[in-house]
Amino acid sequence: MGLMKHQKRITFQETDMRLIPSIGIYITMNPGYAGRSELPDNLKALFRPVTMCVPDLQLICENMLMSEGFIQAKVLAVKMTTLYKLSKEQLSK
Repeated sequence: MGLMKHQKRITFQETDMRLIPSIGIYITMNPGYAGRSELPDNLKALFRPVTMCVPDLQLICENMLMSEGFIQAKVLAVKMTTLYKLSKEQLSK
């Protein structure tokens, strides 16, 4: 609320403190893993949810190749991502 009002100082749990707009607090949750539980609803309400997804490596590779000037970037991206996928699956770490 203090950020939205552009305040320099806020009161947090009865303590007056300086508000630094470049600082954020984040919580990462993976509740599907063993031993982890859901965040309580009252705490969950204080944070904005962000969803992450698996990146499209072929599209990323294609853009990187295009930015370097490769004409056949789409074809090369398919070949490179296939190579990396096979390497990941078949080679030891």
